[in-house]
Amino acid sequence: MRGKEKGGAKGGKTRKSELKHIADQREVIGERLSSAGREAYKLLRTNIVFSISDVSQCKIIGITGASKGEGASTTAINLAYSLAEAKKAVLLIEADMRSPLFGPLLEIDSTPGLSEVLAGVGRLDESVRHSVLSDGLSVLPAGNVPPNPCELLSSANMRRTLSVLSEGFDYIVVDLPSVTEVSDGLAISNLLSGVVLVVRPDHCDRRDLDEAIKRLEFLKVKILGFVVNRKKQ
Repeated sequence: MRGKEKGGAKGGKTRKSELKHIADQREVIGERLSSAGREAYKLLRTNIVFSISDVSQCKIIGITGASKGEGASTTAINLAYSLAEAKKAVLLIEADMRSPLFGPLLEIDSTPGLSEVLAGVGRLDESVRHSVLSDGLSVLPAGNVPPNPCELLSSANMRRTLSVLSEGFDYIVVDLPSVTEVSDGLAISNLLSGVVLVVRPDHCDRRDLDEAIKRLEFLKVKILGFVVNRKKQ
């Protein structure tokens, strides 16, 4: 009995911590960003636009970090928001299907999402949602956590899905899991116009960063640049 009580208390504490983390992240996305933060993302937007100006069709941009906790998801959301604010049609895809958070963070239904679409049990038109952050921004959340995220992302269905989605958007921003922890993000590297690496100086290990760059370069992925994230996210 005591053991159960202890476990319950621990579980409650974990849930409370998760909710606080989500609440903290909401304060640094979209219109809640500081003026300095907005300007930083406008600069990032401009640099990316010029970096892939040779891509005539929809630009597909991957956002990742060398390790978990760099702030890639927050960066992906704010970059997508900034692009949408520039009157572009933008889709934000949560491709980190192992640790989904877009549902509670963006206050949208978490399912159906990408995992259901790729597994053939969800419709694309029902899975893409309009975001309240900006009129030009749509979101495709990760959906339920699948047992085989890497296989789903590397499937022919993923290629077909991106091809269909590219017809309706100017930019697709893909939130990817960290490069050195799992191979999920690398599985779709050949479908991306380029990748942005997010680095948090007080968190990133130099060896992990070197390894991330090495893996991307081996697959001939275009590294569009680095975002130095100095805030805890």
